[in-house]
Amino acid sequence: MRDPAHTKSVGLLLGGALCWSLAGILFKWVEWPGLAAAGGRGLIAALFLLVASWRSLRFTWSRLQISAAVAYAACTILFALANKLTTAANAILLQYTAPVWIGLLGAWFLGEKPTRADWLTIVVVFGGLALFFYEGLQLNNVAGLLVALASGLAFAIMTLLMRKQKDTSAMESIILGNFLGFFIGLPALWSAPALPPSGWIALGLLGTVQLGLAYLLYAKAIRHVTALEAVLIPVLEPLLNPIWVLLADGERPGIYAVAGGSLVLGAISLRAIAGIRAMRPAT
Repeated sequence: MRDPAHTKSVGLLLGGALCWSLAGILFKWVEWPGLAAAGGRGLIAALFLLVASWRSLRFTWSRLQISAAVAYAACTILFALANKLTTAANAILLQYTAPVWIGLLGAWFLGEKPTRADWLTIVVVFGGLALFFYEGLQLNNVAGLLVALASGLAFAIMTLLMRKQKDTSAMESIILGNFLGFFIGLPALWSAPALPPSGWIALGLLGTVQLGLAYLLYAKAIRHVTALEAVLIPVLEPLLNPIWVLLADGERPGIYAVAGGSLVLGAISLRAIAGIRAMRPAT
């Protein structure tokens, strides 16, 4: 028999990845600078999560809770900036260096030592993503590449700190991180132009579904999966982006994208199945 909580958590991570994947198509309809859009999205997400989980919230203001909030805000803000400084392909690829950082730091910080199969999965996934985004990759801006790499490191640190809170709740850190992201983006929001109704609808969906609902699922899942699973399984997110573009604009992915996406899907599917099979019900 398998651990049903772990199996359910894998499903929650897949649901979160589905929500995250809406970012590309929704951000196109919000004609604001990246920092302003990230700040507005953060405020809406924070309010949504407060309403959705207010009965179970417990703000301890501990060092761990605050640190996870700072890492969360850094991850979202740096990723928004990276998309303005370099190509979207560079930003996504370098953010998903997070599994490498977790593989290196997880054993020391959480006692979750990656296996040889985990490292093989990381290599295949990273190679598949590089192939998937081959046509969009450019060494065009060193600053943008460094910011994107920092976003990946922040994503890893955030995941490790949230996993550390598995016996309590990571939701408080996510809410605090969204409020922090809002305050960081406030100056850009102050000078941002007015949005048309379609822009406000897109911003609302970014806050409630793409970020709020995604992290609601993520916070529930991270209690029952390893830190490495928590970043490897959602790697499906960037593969879903072209699907929405295909449905909206009819733009078809190229042969390299199909090949790279197949590699990533295969590696993640095998890793998820192996993780589920390895789990046993808690006694």
